[in-house]
Formats: sequence, structure tokens, C-alpha cells
Amino acid sequence: MNNLQTVVLIPGDGIGPEVTDAVKRILDKAQAPLQWVEHQAGLAALEQSKEVLPAQTIASIEHHGIALKGPCTTPVAKGFRSVNVQLRKRLNLYAAVRPVRSLPGVPTRYENVDLIIVRENTEGLYSGVENEITPGVVMSMKVATDKGCQRIAQWAFRYATRRKRQRITVFHKANIMKITDGLFLDTARMIHEDEYPNIQHDDSIIDAGCMKLVQDPTQFDILLLENLYGDVVSDLCAGLVGGLGVVPGANIGDDYAVFEAVHGSAPDIAGKNIANPLALLMSSVMMLNHLTEKTKKNEFKLVANKIKNAYNLALVDGCKTGDLGGDLGTSQFADAVIERLNG
Repeated sequence: MNNLQTVVLIPGDGIGPEVTDAVKRILDKAQAPLQWVEHQAGLAALEQSKEVLPAQTIASIEHHGIALKGPCTTPVAKGFRSVNVQLRKRLNLYAAVRPVRSLPGVPTRYENVDLIIVRENTEGLYSGVENEITPGVVMSMKVATDKGCQRIAQWAFRYATRRKRQRITVFHKANIMKITDGLFLDTARMIHEDEYPNIQHDDSIIDAGCMKLVQDPTQFDILLLENLYGDVVSDLCAGLVGGLGVVPGANIGDDYAVFEAVHGSAPDIAGKNIANPLALLMSSVMMLNHLTEKTKKNEFKLVANKIKNAYNLALVDGCKTGDLGGDLGTSQFADAVIERLNG
């Protein structure tokens, strides 16, 4: 009997194939109970078909329930709509989760950062409702629904309870956007009072919250934000611990989950064996922990802990790619992690 979990692997564009290959090699060496089915998205898919998000890629994720995805290119101000946004909408992946933690061996101006950003992933300005009202006048519509606000708030409080986190802070701009952000803020407050009084809850106007983040990020625990704010703040927080190359990301819904590197496809360095695979590796650890909760099989958790311990040891030992001040290439960093899997 095959006891392996099938995962849809989407290499992505630019440096995507390099970092996904490195991560897959580490997972295989760690004896993760996984098997892979590969599909394309982004420019890589467009080269093979007329779609950036082929129907077979979506169908495969729907069938297997889980995917690991490298970065996909998104054109700026023209071209096709973001593959990431399309995936989240098509699969109803309404919760984006970005843990941001200080890493051993990666010194920054902050210490002991341990934040989790939970972002609503399907509404807000990213709904893509844009119109030209008259020549020279364009409009984007910010969308917020009762259902969308309730499910992300409930998800965040459930997550905080499972992970034994203490507090959720809602970042908002309800002083200006009184209806949309007001709905988001009021819904989170109501769910806290009615369903999760065990978790502390507060809120901050987002501009003041960002100031507080850069003053002392350790004063926050879980941040809950609507779509656009979450996108911006999650990258800001990545800068507190070393950049987008050292933070994982997940997009989770009721039925499916896609784990991804949150950095860009960096086509300028593609094929040069210098990209940092750590972000995608950390995302794969998140994926294994998710599978532990989903399947109740501890073998996923054991492999996740083994890999996390190995990359922490590698960083402490000075094994780093160029973006972190080291001299290792993509494949050499993977080798360093593999060497420490039993350490």
C-alpha cells in the first residue's frame, strides 16, 4: 500500500526551478513521506500553452489538496493578472499565513522577533474590480463582505488557539475607510468577544502600527489584516529578520492549501546557482506541519523538525547564500542542510 502523500509541485519561473529542485532534494533525503506530481503555472505554463494557470494545474491541486509552489512572474502595470491572485481566488485560499521569526546565524538589528501575519487573501482591492470612469479617471473598488471578514477572523483565532499564541492585533484604517475597514475591525472584535475570549485582542491604525513594528516588533504576536495591508506589512516584517529569502508563506482554505516562496522570480539571477532556497524550504516545513494536523500522522512532524533543525544548524555554522552574506550557491546550501539532517 502506498502511504505517501501526493503533493503538486509547481516550479514557477526564473529562479523557481532551481529552488524547488534544491528543496525537493532535501525533502527526499530527509525521507519525507511525499510523492510529487509536477504542473506548471506562470510564464513557464504560457510557454507550453495559452494559459498562465492551466486547468490541469488547478484540477491536480483540487484532486490532491496540497501544493508546493515556486515564485511566478507577475508583469507590472500590464499583461496577465497575477498567478498568485488567480490561484487564491480559484481555490478559495482565503487565509495567507506568514510566520516571521529571527533565525540563528542571521543577525539583524532586531532580536527575538516572533510574529505571524494572517492576511485575508481574496477580497479588498485585490478583488480586481477596476474601471475607467472617463478618460483620465480610473477607479479600483475595495470589496469587503460579512462572510469574508468572518471566516478570516475565525481562522486567525482558531490558529492562535492551536498554536498557543496569546494575542491578535488587527491593523486597519477604519478611521478613514469607515465601512470596509470598519466591517473588518468590528467582525474581528465580535468574534473575539463571542467565541474566543481566551485570546487577547486589540487593534491599531495601520500607519501607527507600522511605526510600532519598526520600533519594537517583539510587542506584537499575531497580526490580522485585510488583503492589501497584509501584503505590504508581511514584506515589511520580512525585512526585520533578513528579507524575503528567509520567510515562508502559505495560502490556506477550507479544502486546499498552497505553500510557496513569497519572494519574486528574480529572472536576472536565474540559472546562476546563487538563489537562496531557504524561503521555499521553510514553506515546505510549514506544509509538513499542516499535513500533520490534517492527517494526524506524526511522521510529517518528525521530518519537519529534522529539516528545521538542519537548516538552523547550517546557518549557525555559517552556511549561507550570498543574500545573507555567505558564499554558497543554491545547490551547495542544499548540500549543507542535507549533511546536517541527522545532527
